[in-house]
Amino acid sequence: MPTTHPLVLASGNPGKLREFHDLLTPLGFAVRPQGDYAVPEVEETGKTFVENALLKAREACRVSGLPSLADDSGLEVDALNGAPGIHSARFAGEPRSDEANNRKLLEALAEIAEGERRARYWCVLVYLRHADDPVPLIVQCAWEGEILAHPRGEGGFGYDPLFWIPECGMSAAELSAEEKNRLSHRGRAMQALVERLAI
Repeated sequence: MPTTHPLVLASGNPGKLREFHDLLTPLGFAVRPQGDYAVPEVEETGKTFVENALLKAREACRVSGLPSLADDSGLEVDALNGAPGIHSARFAGEPRSDEANNRKLLEALAEIAEGERRARYWCVLVYLRHADDPVPLIVQCAWEGEILAHPRGEGGFGYDPLFWIPECGMSAAELSAEEKNRLSHRGRAMQALVERLAI
């Protein structure tokens, strides 16, 4: 029988859980959400995606006693000086809402013409073998695109309905799950992490 590697995913986001499960299960990982181990949500006090991912991964390892994987990701818009950045999930405040975040983004870009709304998704992944792991595996990838004036598509989550991929001629929310996993910041970061793990 193939070996399975237990792995706690330091997230409670259903969209991320679904994507990571699809990406990791075929590679021999037994992926469990942190909620299965009563890992508390960590306050993201870091100033960068890397710092926040480390905070989440370390807490998941500490509580579960298992290796953990955390991601911190977000949208960076050039016309907004990199916002929403590390605040992407809470751009419109609490409670978190994709719809409210998208609405606030469109309002912030109301004076910026389509074609001048260059943006990118960033994903930073941190893999820790244990809570005191002195050499975390860290990978980061970007996915370049533009922000639309109106949402398109029903798939994905977050800012996907507004994130236009010029080479595909569609929004991230119009891609199939398979295409998104292949092209996205998270999918490519995951592939890079797997190569580093050499499993």
